[in-house]
Amino acid sequence: QVQLVESGGGLVQAGGSLRLSCATSGIIFSINHMAWYRQAPGKQREWVAHITIGGNTNYADSVKGRFTISRDNAKNTAYLQMNSLKPEDTAVYTCKAVRTGRSDYWGQGTQVTVSS
Repeated sequence: QVQLVESGGGLVQAGGSLRLSCATSGIIFSINHMAWYRQAPGKQREWVAHITIGGNTNYADSVKGRFTISRDNAKNTAYLQMNSLKPEDTAVYTCKAVRTGRSDYWGQGTQVTVSS
């Protein structure tokens, strides 16, 4: 059974930091690209960041320079370090595992709330 479990969300003041984790099981983590998405209330889900199998990363312009995605293949876990948080970063953050030719797998999400 495939599971992606996010953790690390919470309430933080503007300018603060949070580190999200996405612990996976039931997949061969090392051959899955990993991505983070977020969905704010009343808005569509948007892509935040992506890390490839080889460790290459990409970020949405809105988070570039503030967020860092990483992965630890030994722990089957992906991370999203979020610094200089803004109220507009408030959303449910969800991770996704992507493997070419296979179905994507999603976690259940973790709430991040940034107060002004």
